[in-house]
Amino acid sequence: MRRRTFITLIGSAAAWPLVARGQQNERVRRVAVLMAYANSDPEGHVLLRTFAEALEEIGWKPERNVIIERRWAGGDIDRMQRFAKELVAMQPDVILANTTPVVAAIQRETRTIPIVFVVVSDPIGDGFVASLARPGGNITGFLHLEASVGGKWLELLKQVAPKLRRAAAMFNPATSPDRGNYYLPAFEAAARAFGMESIVAPVGSDADIEAAIASLASQPDSGLVVMSDGFVRVHRKTIIAATARQKIPAVYPLRVNAQDGGLLAFGPSYVQLFHQAAPYVDRILRGERPAELPVQVPTRFELVINLKTAKALGLSVPPALQARADEMIE
Repeated sequence: MRRRTFITLIGSAAAWPLVARGQQNERVRRVAVLMAYANSDPEGHVLLRTFAEALEEIGWKPERNVIIERRWAGGDIDRMQRFAKELVAMQPDVILANTTPVVAAIQRETRTIPIVFVVVSDPIGDGFVASLARPGGNITGFLHLEASVGGKWLELLKQVAPKLRRAAAMFNPATSPDRGNYYLPAFEAAARAFGMESIVAPVGSDADIEAAIASLASQPDSGLVVMSDGFVRVHRKTIIAATARQKIPAVYPLRVNAQDGGLLAFGPSYVQLFHQAAPYVDRILRGERPAELPVQVPTRFELVINLKTAKALGLSVPPALQARADEMIE
C-alpha cells in the first residue's frame, strides 16, 4: 500500500436546535448544509463530520456559538429544490452546498445569502461565479475537477486493460456538469487517440445503469468511464456490482469507488475538500464576502487501484502504474 499527502480541501455540517444553550453574550451563528449524498451513505457522513470537526477546531462550537442544519438530497433533483427552499427560508448566515445541481437549486432561491460550494467542476460555465480569482457574487468555493480529466480517466483504464476497443462514458444529464458535456470532449478526444470507439451512456435510474453495462458486456473488449456527478456517486454500488457481474473494467472519480470494489479511482480527496471549506465558512462568518474569496483549485490527485478486482477481471496492473498509486487495495 502506498500513500501520499495531498492538498487539503473541506466542507459540511451538524444539527440545528432552536436555542443554543450556555451562551448569553456570544452571538450564535447559523450554517446550513445541503448534501447531494443520501442520509444512509456512510461516505456522506464522513465528509459532513470532517467539515463539522474542522469548523470546531477553528473555534465554532456546536450549540454554543454555531448551529448547523443539514439536509440530504440523495442525488434527487426534486429533493434538492425542496431542501434549498427550506434552508434559505431559515435565513442562515452561510450555506455549504455539495455538487453543481445543489448549488444551482440554492442559487435560484437566494442571491444574497453567502454560499460555499464543495465538489463543483465548472462554476464559471454554470454561472455561479464571474471568475475563479474574483467570484463577484454571493458564491465561492472549491472546484474539484477540470474538464481534461475526462481523457485522463480513459488513459488510466487503457493502461490496465490495454485490449479495450471501446469505452462508454456514464453520467446522469440532470446532475452532471453541463449535462455531461463538461468531460465528454476530453474523453472522446482520448478515445480517438487510442483508436477506440467512444459511447455516451446517460443514465437516470438503477435500471438504466444495469442496461447500459449489459449492453457494453455484449460487445467484447469494452470498458466504462464513470464521470463525476451526484447521481452516479449515490448509485455507485449498483455500478460496481454490475461491472463485476458483467466483467467490465471501469474507472471512477473517487477513492471510495475503489474501496467499494471498483477497479480504478482517480481524483482529488473529497475529505480534504470538505476540510478546506471550514476556513472559508469561518472567514464569511467573521465578515468577509464570498465575492472576494477566490475559488480554490486542487493541484494534486490520488490514484487508487483495487488489485483484487483486477485479478477477478483477469487484468494485470503494470508495475509502473502500481508505483504511481497512492493506495493499492489487496
